[in-house]
Amino acid sequence: MATIKKPAAKKAAAKKPAAKKPAAKKPAVKKPAAKATSAKKAPAKKAAVKKPAAKKAPAKKPAVKKPAAKAPAKKPAAKAPAKKPAAKAPAKKAPVKKPEVKAVPVKKAEPEQAVQPVEVVSDVPFRNLFDAYNQGKLPFNQGYIVSSFFSATSLYSIYEVVSYAGIKEIFLTETGLQFVTGGKKLYILLEPDTYHFKFQEPVSRAEGEKIPKRFNELDEIIAKNQTKIYIAKEPNESFGSFTVLKPTENNFAMVFYQMPKMYEALAEFFVETFNRQRKVPEHDAKAAAIKIIEVLKKYMSFEGQYK
Repeated sequence: MATIKKPAAKKAAAKKPAAKKPAAKKPAVKKPAAKATSAKKAPAKKAAVKKPAAKKAPAKKPAVKKPAAKAPAKKPAAKAPAKKPAAKAPAKKAPVKKPEVKAVPVKKAEPEQAVQPVEVVSDVPFRNLFDAYNQGKLPFNQGYIVSSFFSATSLYSIYEVVSYAGIKEIFLTETGLQFVTGGKKLYILLEPDTYHFKFQEPVSRAEGEKIPKRFNELDEIIAKNQTKIYIAKEPNESFGSFTVLKPTENNFAMVFYQMPKMYEALAEFFVETFNRQRKVPEHDAKAAAIKIIEVLKKYMSFEGQYK
């Protein structure tokens, strides 16, 4: 039995190693727990770094919000609808140009209105040119204009007879009436016996005494009182336009209407002005008037190129 107790002792000895206190040193593992505390300090430092970063982020956001606030300020730029009330289109609708267009037919209507009175007053053979223009009684279709240029110191006189047809426009200028149309002009010169430059070509004489003709281009009639009446053999022709000057002092500018007895009225007019105003004997005045009418009928009638 004593033998049996020995093994029990062995078991006690065996327990001894189980009670080894050195194994209790394992709680020294708490040192790594101290490291854990040091590790906790490290994340605390990281949190301190994140805080300044968080401050920068909000600082940038307000900077972005300010331009966003300017975007609504651009909405007043929606003046495009305001321009529509400006209604530039109605400004164009305002018929400013239409009155101008209406003014053109009014000007064209003037010739038509001027022709009608001519037919009504057919018993009047002629009128003062500028009075007829002002009264709207100037014949636009065709007519003759007789103008005089008398010398203030003698009986030296120049007459011009203009035939015209189909007037486009007439302009009143400071010097006279400008006709926008073609015309023909016949020159007549009365030279008294007392004229000192009677041997000088009419084209080369002084201003106010010359006509664009030479002696060989003129027919000559010598009256009993030695007054010479020069009548151009052919008229001068003007293209595009011509001007009739305003008469001064005792001069005149008369327009003759197209009438059945128009040439008779012209002949009587020349006889009267030659005889009463220029002291030409009546017989010679009639001879000169007949010659003038012959040239008018031959070169300046309204037949042919005037129709």
